Amino acid sequence: MIIIPKRILAIPGSIRQSSSNEALLLYIKDTYKGEFDVTIYDGLALLPHFNPDLDKGEVHQAVVDLRLRIQQADAVIICTPEYVYSLPASLKNAIEWTVSTTVFSGKPVGLIVASGLGDKAFEALVLIMTTLYASVQASSNLLIRGARAKLVENRLTDPTTIEEIDAVMASLKAAMNK
Repeated sequence: MIIIPKRILAIPGSIRQSSSNEALLLYIKDTYKGEFDVTIYDGLALLPHFNPDLDKGEVHQAVVDLRLRIQQADAVIICTPEYVYSLPASLKNAIEWTVSTTVFSGKPVGLIVASGLGDKAFEALVLIMTTLYASVQASSNLLIRGARAKLVENRLTDPTTIEEIDAVMASLKAAMNK
């Protein structure tokens, strides 16, 4: 019997090269290879600024691609830093492009905020994704304070964080299998 791994779209909230958030998603992709097919979305910088007037008729190809990737995924993981006590504008922009759709409705979503503190971004992200009717379970969410200190040469080394990510992935797996 061939087992097809569940597809996870991993969206980093930062467009900075070699960000801590991308490193965490790469850790997840590598660690759970075989169990999940994790694709890291790299199109945040390609999305036009959200404007409801541009969401009529022929929509920008980058927006179509984002929506399709979310729709085709069995689950989504968003891993983001906190900028000025909120979400990075590029991530908020991407999420806004999904508001006129139902791509997140009922979709299992894991939310990870990895930042210095991160409380406000975490709170905002949970609220936004719940508003979009994503399936957001507390056990699939993780706030990683002091994220940079948990990485050595941009590789996750902190045993507590590794255990917490294991728990998030187990929760997300259970949500996908419902």
